[in-house]
Amino acid sequence: MITAQDIKAAAKRMGADIVGIGSIDRWSTAPIQMDPKQIMPNAKSVIAMGFRVMRGSLRGVEEGTYFSNYSAMGYGGITYLYMPMTVINLSKMIEDEGYEAVPMGHQSDWRAIDNVGYLKKNYSRPVAPGKAAPDVMINLRIAGFLCGLGEIGYSKMLLTPEFGPRVRVGIIITDLELEPDPIMEPGTLCNRCMACVRECPGGCIPADRTIKENVGGYELEWADVDMHKCDWVFQGAAEAKEGEPGTYFNKISQRWADKFKPSSISPFYSAPKRLYNSGKAVCGAKGCTRACMVSLEKRGVLGNKFHTPFRTSKPWKIDWEEAAVSVDYTAPYDGKKSPNSKSKDSDTD
Repeated sequence: MITAQDIKAAAKRMGADIVGIGSIDRWSTAPIQMDPKQIMPNAKSVIAMGFRVMRGSLRGVEEGTYFSNYSAMGYGGITYLYMPMTVINLSKMIEDEGYEAVPMGHQSDWRAIDNVGYLKKNYSRPVAPGKAAPDVMINLRIAGFLCGLGEIGYSKMLLTPEFGPRVRVGIIITDLELEPDPIMEPGTLCNRCMACVRECPGGCIPADRTIKENVGGYELEWADVDMHKCDWVFQGAAEAKEGEPGTYFNKISQRWADKFKPSSISPFYSAPKRLYNSGKAVCGAKGCTRACMVSLEKRGVLGNKFHTPFRTSKPWKIDWEEAAVSVDYTAPYDGKKSPNSKSKDSDTD
């Protein structure tokens, strides 16, 4: 008989950093569109695996010089490449023992709910009474909490004792009954320091407005995050005022054309392209991840420790009213006699 210890050991061998297990009864208060039993009615357990976002993937954003790595390696690479392999291979191990396993290694682009949690209008319909509208999407952060990986912080992020908010979650729903892990007591890591509130570049995390929910028998409270505003702030945009050019999204979005300009946390004149079909995290999760991580590391409460602090200077900002700073740069290996040369005076090696 395969045990919880077998599952955890295998998941870590396959690439997961942390693993927790929750019994299906912990989802008894889940909304129908987020209920694992809507996917597998005879489910007994949910296995949650945490995959660390490398601290180094946030380094370039912190320095203001390398933004794509967080979206590519912190979002896309984990979500669409690394995590699915672990989740699929662990599901194979479970099914080889004669139990069914539903692998969920990414956010579903087909989900019937929007980023706030409301049903999309005229999108899909239930196939029978009592069933959810396709596609059901399990809240992965809540799954991490219910499987004992960590707690939900004020910013609504999952905070784990190993990595704080630097974690992505993949899950498996299975009819294999496994010994569940204890749920982390709310308030174990998050001390309501409000660093996330202060450093969110769009003010999307309010200090005075919260949401309270009963989750798995625990009364949880987190900020009523403005997810609509976060959508464009996340991508480095600010609302253009009357008379200001709002061309930030013009090349990629008709819906947002002429409405947004680059914000003080974006060095780009227009929004860059998507990476791995993931969102363009130009803000580098400044409040909800970086500020939170800095606070948790200063308190010394995280297991993943470093020899040097993450933040060594005051966070940068761009004033788009000022003239642009020039780059002192000569193209390498492009001599003045080359047909590719853009400068008559460029030097050769």
